[in-house]
Amino acid sequence: MTQAAAISAGTPVPARANSGGNTGDAVFALACRAAGASVLLLLGGIIVSLFIGGLPAFEKFGVEFLWSTEWDPVTEVFGAGVSIYGTVVTAIIAIVLAVPVAFGVAFTLTELAPNWLRRPVGTAVELLAAVPSIIYGMWGFFLIAPIMAEYVQPLAIDTLGEVPGIGFLFQGPPFGTGIFTAALILAIMILPFIAATMRDVFSQVPAVYKESAYGLGCTTWEVMKGVVLPYTRVSVAGGIMLGLGRALGETMAVTFVIGNANRITTTLFGPGNTIASVVALEFGESETGSLKLAALLALGFILFVLSFIVLAISRFLLRSRLKG
Repeated sequence: MTQAAAISAGTPVPARANSGGNTGDAVFALACRAAGASVLLLLGGIIVSLFIGGLPAFEKFGVEFLWSTEWDPVTEVFGAGVSIYGTVVTAIIAIVLAVPVAFGVAFTLTELAPNWLRRPVGTAVELLAAVPSIIYGMWGFFLIAPIMAEYVQPLAIDTLGEVPGIGFLFQGPPFGTGIFTAALILAIMILPFIAATMRDVFSQVPAVYKESAYGLGCTTWEVMKGVVLPYTRVSVAGGIMLGLGRALGETMAVTFVIGNANRITTTLFGPGNTIASVVALEFGESETGSLKLAALLALGFILFVLSFIVLAISRFLLRSRLKG
């Protein structure tokens, strides 16, 4: 039976394969697989090269390298404890400062602001993410640090510094720079990432859910607390983890304002350093094949692992929300 006769008789005719189209599809699929594999190879190459480069430091100092607070290039004794402490503490404080503000921005843009105001405000918040980190660092050093030294830190020392139990966190000389100042700059830097994620997931809540709550007499805050947040909690947590990953790896902005002192202080106003700031400051002074270079590469490996764990958790949370 010819194809025309089959069509007239109502018999289904299988589509004829287009050899040229199949070849193009195969080439395109191969190119996409190669691109995906290249990303994995690049990621693996980075982590392997960092581990191999830092292996002499791990072999010499062992697992104590992770919590040792010594960093003496003269005697070639190195430890990552101070850098890890500064990295984790500044990132956590930045999250504590940024999340409430990001939630307020997202809540305003999705529930309170009129339509004509949502787009310009949302664009302005997103533009904060496009500012180079070194600009944040210069701005923090020349503007924020003097304000902290003259107004904020003296006030906190005179008031909160006398509170039993938490007063030790707000004591010390008001230099302006320090861990808290670095965390404040980091909070401003990660704010647009967290706010944009919250805004997007808040806007994806089905309108019928919120309308039903309003119909029952709920206020705007009750709808947010009882409907929107439970519906988006996993995605919100994923966005916060993405911001945390961004804060862990920041380099230049932190280097400007953290004080760059290799010691652990109990006060938030004291100087410190992070893994990224130590690598940025001392990498140029290390010699090829030296133990100091190996220690810096070991720090880079540790930072890579920390960032990878945080980002993997955020991706897992976001993916589980999409599957749900």
